[in-house]
Amino acid sequence: MKKLLKVLGGLLGVVVIGICGLLIYVRTALPNVDPAPDLKIELKDDRIQRGEYLANTVFACVDCHSDKDYTKFGLTIKEGTKGKGGALFGSKMGLPGDYYAKNLTPYYLGDWTDGEIFRAITTGVDKEGNALFPIMPYTNYRRVDKEDIYDIIAYLRTLEPIEYDVPESSSNFPMNFIINTIPGEPDFTERPDPSDKIAYGKYLVTAASCADCHTPMEQGNPIEGMQFAGGMEFELKSGGVVTSANITPDINTGIGSWTEEAFITRFKSFQDTSNVINKNVVKPGEFNTEMPWRFYSNMSEEELSAIYAFLKTQSPVNNMITKFRKEE
Repeated sequence: MKKLLKVLGGLLGVVVIGICGLLIYVRTALPNVDPAPDLKIELKDDRIQRGEYLANTVFACVDCHSDKDYTKFGLTIKEGTKGKGGALFGSKMGLPGDYYAKNLTPYYLGDWTDGEIFRAITTGVDKEGNALFPIMPYTNYRRVDKEDIYDIIAYLRTLEPIEYDVPESSSNFPMNFIINTIPGEPDFTERPDPSDKIAYGKYLVTAASCADCHTPMEQGNPIEGMQFAGGMEFELKSGGVVTSANITPDINTGIGSWTEEAFITRFKSFQDTSNVINKNVVKPGEFNTEMPWRFYSNMSEEELSAIYAFLKTQSPVNNMITKFRKEE
């Protein structure tokens, strides 16, 4: 019996040493991505303009990296906060830690090289070599056309500096180890020609990270068979919980009965800021939305048409959504 206990104790010791060794490796050797590229992006007008368009429409960078006005329907961006960062994505959203959107203005990024910004956006590793949590969807951005990323970086260089120091993000155990395994090398693609409508739509859906909010998660992983089926919950600061919509082509619970015209009109209706946003004051506890309609509404009809075409190719999922509920 003593011999058996001795053997078991030895095996347990080996397991403990192995686990400790693995954790030390994950903490010290990862993330393992290439150094930031030697990159200098020319600040040409056309590149800046394209970057401004992308950051304020398809990629919606400004949406997460600015302060939102929760008293207005559609959560308008507060004047003077564009790119300042500080938004918290934390445990109340079911996340394994507290993650703050970075300050994207030259106040913070001024001493970053273009290559360091590029690496952060496309691999998830910051200037100091630390892994970023993919609430900033670099796992999508590493699959887009690198020229789009260049354009966005050029635009960020032109933002008005805002002196604001964002709190440090932190991960709970075991995410404080797992986070180092998430960054990876980019797998860039060329932006498809808009004439290839479905391919172009897929590209835009990737860049806009639609699946990230419209696919329900379980223990941090997308639920199999529920791609684009909605159901992810967002607790509003103004009170209540809003749930992402089912955007699969299911007839009863998704967009299966929507025409292309209806789909585009739904987005474009948010361009009328004088009617939809400025006059629509939302009281605490009333329905609002976390969907960045005001950004996506400025996409071209060609882009929205392509997104619709791609979504219509997806598998329909019957998943009835209650889009808003008041907190008890």
